[in-house]
Amino acid sequence: MNQYNNVSEAIIKEVRDMMDRVMNRVLITDPFVVEKHHASKPLYAALVPDEIFKGSHFERRFVTPFGSIWEKLAVAAATVYHGQCEKGYTIRGTIGDVSLRRIQEVLNKLEHPVDGKRTAPNWKKELEYIKSGGGTPIPVSVVCDIYISSTRTNENYAFELKAPLPNSDQTKVSKEKMFKLLAMNERPVKAAYYALPYNPYGKKREDYIWTFPARWFDMKHDDSVLIGEELWDLIGGEGTYQFFINEINKLGVSYRERIYREYLGIEPPVGFDDDILE
Repeated sequence: MNQYNNVSEAIIKEVRDMMDRVMNRVLITDPFVVEKHHASKPLYAALVPDEIFKGSHFERRFVTPFGSIWEKLAVAAATVYHGQCEKGYTIRGTIGDVSLRRIQEVLNKLEHPVDGKRTAPNWKKELEYIKSGGGTPIPVSVVCDIYISSTRTNENYAFELKAPLPNSDQTKVSKEKMFKLLAMNERPVKAAYYALPYNPYGKKREDYIWTFPARWFDMKHDDSVLIGEELWDLIGGEGTYQFFINEINKLGVSYRERIYREYLGIEPPVGFDDDILE
């Protein structure tokens, strides 16, 4: 079995296990009971078809376990390819007090306009300015979303892995954590990345137009930003993203058919087996 199959199988297993747990819950341990729905919400039942609430019942039991799916998939892929990967990993070290002050200075300039003009983010220049500060060492700890200790490259990497449409506050916190990791005197990681699992606007970095993270990163040019294929190929090896997409689409056909037939009790519509992810 080649590298792509190994990595892809690890990813698919995570998705399959989670979907099987969801299906077991909605079909066996916590099904939608029409009589219970009518008794608890008679007005709703009188006005809205049961199928609408049956769909909501499934959605609630699907969304919660899949809330951390991207981190789980990243760990699965990186563990196979790099040898060691953890989520929620704490890194401790020291940073000079001048560098710490410069981190806040950079973030403040990005957040608050100066003379009516907002400072444009520039990762490389900002990081050089921060690291050149130095000063008296201060103990600092940072919790990484994803941490890879690679037996393949003998280097360590940190990732702030966020949903594809993150808000501004989340992004600010991520950038501060990345600055701290790379300003540590102990040099605990070779690189730190702000990573989005896919691009909802297209395949190229240039297509990404969500404005909130753009306040903190140059999303089109900063080399600390990874979106979609860039991320998955780094953590799982070149070609991982497309291989993953192909396999997920195949898996999706099976589960969509089961949901139509076994849960909703209807025949799948024409086109239900079309590819969804690209």
